[in-house]
Amino acid sequence: MAAKLRKGDKVIVLAGKDKGKEGTITSVDPKAGKAVVDGVNVAIRHTRQSQTEQGGRLPKALPIQLSNLALLDSNGKATRVGFREEDGKKVRFAKTTGETV
Repeated sequence: MAAKLRKGDKVIVLAGKDKGKEGTITSVDPKAGKAVVDGVNVAIRHTRQSQTEQGGRLPKALPIQLSNLALLDSNGKATRVGFREEDGKKVRFAKTTGETV
């Protein structure tokens, strides 16, 4: 099945402790059905200091379920994603505005 949400998409969180927060997808794991969104679902992780990196308590964005995310359209509203063909290519479009993503 084609990916409705991809890396670089601007999304809003629909459910959970970060409901209403917006962010950009940094990575997607389609097999697990999860995505990492910067600034969302952040936890503190204790890391050991290395020669290249400072250690300590560092905030890290953890994966969130794709079902709890919605794409933002050009108006800044949550929208569902559809697929259609344009010039022989399959493209994604926002269901609220009809614009291609």
